[in-house]
Amino acid sequence: MPEEYRFDVFGRRMAIARKEGAWVAYLIGEEGKRRRAPFEIPDSVGADELAQYLDDIFHEDASPERPGVVALGVVQR
Repeated sequence: MPEEYRFDVFGRRMAIARKEGAWVAYLIGEEGKRRRAPFEIPDSVGADELAQYLDDIFHEDASPERPGVVALGVVQR
């Protein structure tokens, strides 16, 4: 069963999953629906590096209330 990594990225909920050997990113809406995110994650990024990668590409969205990316857990799908 594939794993899906969930994050709060400066106030936006995201899910990152492996599909056919590549990372696929999804935005999760308030109602829980997922849609493909408009960015790519290099295959070379490890699962343990996802939070840092998301922080690096979205750091301009940081605020005093949301200073970093927060891992929300791993879901089996």
